[in-house]
Amino acid sequence: MDEDAGTPQPAAPGRAAGPRQAWAGLPWPVRTAVTWGACLVVVVAALWLLGKIAVLLAPLAVALAGTLFLTALLDPVLLRLRRLRVPPALAALLSVLLLLGVLVGVGALVWNLTASQFGELSQQLDQGLERSRDFVTSSLPVTDEQLDRQIEQIRNGLSGSAPDPVAGARTAAEVAGSLLLGLVLLFFLLKDGRSMWHWVLRRMTGPRRDVTAEAGRAGWRTLGAYSRGTMIIAAIDAIGIGLALVLLRVPLALPLALITFLGGFVPIIGATVAGAIAVLVALAANGPTTALLTLAAVIAVQQIEGNLLEPLVMKRQVQLHPAVILVVVTAGTLVAGIAGAFVSVPIAAVTWRVLDTVQRHRAALPD
Repeated sequence: MDEDAGTPQPAAPGRAAGPRQAWAGLPWPVRTAVTWGACLVVVVAALWLLGKIAVLLAPLAVALAGTLFLTALLDPVLLRLRRLRVPPALAALLSVLLLLGVLVGVGALVWNLTASQFGELSQQLDQGLERSRDFVTSSLPVTDEQLDRQIEQIRNGLSGSAPDPVAGARTAAEVAGSLLLGLVLLFFLLKDGRSMWHWVLRRMTGPRRDVTAEAGRAGWRTLGAYSRGTMIIAAIDAIGIGLALVLLRVPLALPLALITFLGGFVPIIGATVAGAIAVLVALAANGPTTALLTLAAVIAVQQIEGNLLEPLVMKRQVQLHPAVILVVVTAGTLVAGIAGAFVSVPIAAVTWRVLDTVQRHRAALPD
């Protein structure tokens, strides 16, 4: 019997050891670049796949996020009704009807108070545009022909980018379906939301139940604080800017105040766009002096809101850097348009709070 039969033989050249030796023979910068490149390809492919899924499910995701936002906003009303021994279904229905009543009432009030001003505003806009044209041609090195050429190019661009009627009808149908789905989900979340959450917790055991319960409470508190705080700050902004517009006798002060209120739900960008609209209306209607005064009022109100009211109302419940907010709002707008801009920041705030709670809970556990 051969005495070397039980001894393992070395691998034949060119088999398993070949690729390993070839990889080990590469310089370390090449190996590092290949490894990081492969990881980058995997990450980009995963992000691309998630983006495609998010675009396909954008109406559902936006409807669900908006429903959770409204649920957190109406939760104190629901709790007050439940303390009065109102049945859960009736309390949820009354909360939804209260929301619809407020929205319909505000819309009807704004329309009744401002419908008569639209005809007068069109004349003032024509006069304001003429004054603005004279101001531009007299103050800047721009001739009437150059200004007319630029205006014509803008008009052609806007007419060329007009939405397709079929796409517009499809978008309208998606919006209507999302609104209806949101109302139905809002009723069921108000009625059975807590029992659903308790059902989820009962399916978990051990430390997972504790960390899930704590993260869920932290996320819900953050969403409630964000929704109520944002509504309060947006209302204060709308009242302050609306009073300034009334004192300066700017037309359509109430609709502009309503736009300011809605813009307050999109941090940074919403307030900037709403203030710019108010300044443009003041410029077109009453001239440069009123526009400058309106700009000063908008800046003053926003500075008071950003430096005093927001830290006081929000406290430390929502901690997101302004750069993160800009990126999140931009991403939400690209994925789901205006609705995505509204819901992107609360989603990011709740996600960050949940992850932070889980990390702190894990750090507190023994090794």
